[in-house]
Amino acid sequence: MAEEEKQEGKGFTVQDRRRFSPETGEAREVSEEPKGFTISGGSESVGESQSKTPPSHEPLPEINFSTFIISLSTQALMHLGEIPNPLGGKSETDIPVAKQMIDILGMLQEKTRGNLDAGEERLVEDILFDLRMKYVEAVKKK
Repeated sequence: MAEEEKQEGKGFTVQDRRRFSPETGEAREVSEEPKGFTISGGSESVGESQSKTPPSHEPLPEINFSTFIISLSTQALMHLGEIPNPLGGKSETDIPVAKQMIDILGMLQEKTRGNLDAGEERLVEDILFDLRMKYVEAVKKK
């Protein structure tokens, strides 16, 4: 136990070894040293060119089962062409990927049956019904 307490204060270093620069997305040069940060005793020391959170981003919403389900349904809607892709700004249709997202939601419904509260169960049922109807419409259009 004394050994664990000694090492708790030391922390560890994380090295960024990605091939592409996180700032520009371009390939890194071979001579570029990876940037990293050190975590020690719960505090972070961030590399010079990196910050903890970019100033333009708002705090992320709380993650719970409902927000997870809504996130998956949003992805399915995007692949059905119902909402534009946030990266390109265009509506694109990818029926097989949309079907896979709907199947994942169906699997989650089956695996969580009996473990959800009434609101969560209703949310999953409603989302799956709507997505399945939109999927049928998208297949008919194709």
